[in-house]
Amino acid sequence: MARPDVEESQPAVIISGVRARILRFYERFLDLIVVVLIFVMLITLLASVVGVVWDVYDTILSFREEAAIQGLVADVLSVFVLIELFRTFTDYLEFHRIRLRVLSEVAIVFVLRELFIGLYAHRLGPMDLIATAVLLAVLVGARVAAVQYAPKSPERD
Repeated sequence: MARPDVEESQPAVIISGVRARILRFYERFLDLIVVVLIFVMLITLLASVVGVVWDVYDTILSFREEAAIQGLVADVLSVFVLIELFRTFTDYLEFHRIRLRVLSEVAIVFVLRELFIGLYAHRLGPMDLIATAVLLAVLVGARVAAVQYAPKSPERD
């Protein structure tokens, strides 16, 4: 005598098996994309460091030129932004999610880069400074909230 509940569950098992294979393929494909992006970021980071060394050489040769010093400051700060982005990609590869704490740190470093470049070039007005301060306060608040309300890992439960 055939049991109807067993016969009906077999297609569900096949579908769930196919779903699991598709999800595994999707996860592996995303990991491959992230690995390629990490490789591209590594090349970009190395090129940026070479660019900073070249800018230091240019700045030494033309020490009194303001543009050379501004370029050096912008390039050094850009390297810090790239380092933070690199860390975001490696965190994604490790944890398979983008953590709000790391993403907010990248945004904070980027906003500080723009602030420092604008202040050094003397092109920021009072409203720009107020807007940047508000943006930084929101980003720091998001980072604090991300640290305060971080999800608990399964080992701690």
